[in-house]
Amino acid sequence: MTNNEEFRSIASEIAESVGRQVAERRRGGFDWSTKSSTSDVVTEIDTWAEEEIVRRITDQRPNDGLIGEEGTSTAGTTGVVWVIDPIDGTTNFLYDIPGYGISIAVQVDATTVAGAVFDPVRLELFSASIGQGATRNGERISVSAAAELSTALIVTGFSYQAERRREQAVVLETVLPSVRDIRRLGGAALDLCAVACGRVDASYERGLSRWDSAAGALIAQEAGAIVDDGDLTWASAPGIADAFHSLLGEANA
Repeated sequence: MTNNEEFRSIASEIAESVGRQVAERRRGGFDWSTKSSTSDVVTEIDTWAEEEIVRRITDQRPNDGLIGEEGTSTAGTTGVVWVIDPIDGTTNFLYDIPGYGISIAVQVDATTVAGAVFDPVRLELFSASIGQGATRNGERISVSAAAELSTALIVTGFSYQAERRREQAVVLETVLPSVRDIRRLGGAALDLCAVACGRVDASYERGLSRWDSAAGALIAQEAGAIVDDGDLTWASAPGIADAFHSLLGEANA
């Protein structure tokens, strides 16, 4: 087994195990608070999940670096960094709406080489390692065969900051009339996985953090999507990628 496949296996096992416990703990009730704005939620289960993921990774890879949404930051000595979002889509989690998941990526020299995203509601485990394709519950997945932007279903997400939301609303005014429809599903990691398995045709969102997109972007790429994980993260089925990229450029001009 290659190192990247080992990383994929570790990330997958931990994401699914902790994800199942997250869903179970939710049923028992929990406390929550806000972070950067009144709409930016964190729960005690987010904190527990990050601590548990870190513990399990450290047990197996004690010298690797770790970075997590809820404050984990360990440099490590191996050049390997685990990028953790313990619950991506916490607002959905808070309201008991599907669309939240556990995301774990592995980066070497800032390149994502493996990743896993687990959806505790659908019980779907998405994973990939670089050059080895992407799977859902062990079965190979691929992007849609979409060829016309006008009939494409697109997913997006919105910032927690009011001013950026205003800007995103302006972008939406340009994008929405040019596609079949827009969906707002939840966390960015599962949005990217939805592109990977052909559930939707493309996704986009500006201002994602490293932990939001690292695993999902690799999974989408390995499933055949055209992916750009920059300040504006987008992923698209190849048949509409050029048109979608041009539309996003027009909308963000």
